[in-house]
Amino acid sequence: GTFSEQALRQHFGQGVAAEPAATIDEAFRSAESGASQFAVAPAENSTDGVVGRTLDLLLTTPLRICGEIELRVRQNLLTRASRLAAVRRVYSHAQSLAQCNGWLNQNLPNAERVQVSSNAEAAQRASREKGAAAIAGEAAAALYRLKVLGRGIEDDPNNTTRFLVLGQIDPAPTGKDRTSLVMSAENKPGAVHALLSPIAANGVSMSRIESRPAKARSARWEYVFFIDVEGHQAD
Repeated sequence: GTFSEQALRQHFGQGVAAEPAATIDEAFRSAESGASQFAVAPAENSTDGVVGRTLDLLLTTPLRICGEIELRVRQNLLTRASRLAAVRRVYSHAQSLAQCNGWLNQNLPNAERVQVSSNAEAAQRASREKGAAAIAGEAAAALYRLKVLGRGIEDDPNNTTRFLVLGQIDPAPTGKDRTSLVMSAENKPGAVHALLSPIAANGVSMSRIESRPAKARSARWEYVFFIDVEGHQAD
């Protein structure tokens, strides 16, 4: 009942076995160990920005990005209650709460907002608790027998999440490819310019750059850079 499951179905169809994972770390470990063939993990939302944990795990995983999914995310308020006035608590994933901040301020300003690990967990809690609601996809309403009191409550009407498909294969070129790079640079003037100059000099189109703090204890205030370029890694 999560958006990750929706993304998985959009990419792989209904014929594959979908194994739920409680956390992004668990999804990575499942694919790394061979317990599953692929992991599907959110990487970036058009409203709320990057999913930091996914990017951090890319630094250490042996998995490779095998595909990308863009999912139009429609958030809904699901509850057992029959009216908004009866809702005292709203459960959801942190990113979904952030994506609906304006709607919640206007329609449920006094309701407590509680972050949980997934929208599926939010729907489960709302199904068991009087006066509780969940923000989740519409598929979760049927799974957990909840009413939809608000449809499309996301603040951005073009709200989209980018998911990565990770596995142990090297996809062949398709003619419509993108390659993700992780780079590091010394903390000195011109270091980032030196990283990017070869990309420009060789006429490669860069579609994204994102910095994240380096995790090493000795590297305080140093960063790694996640860069997406157009083209296959073999080009």
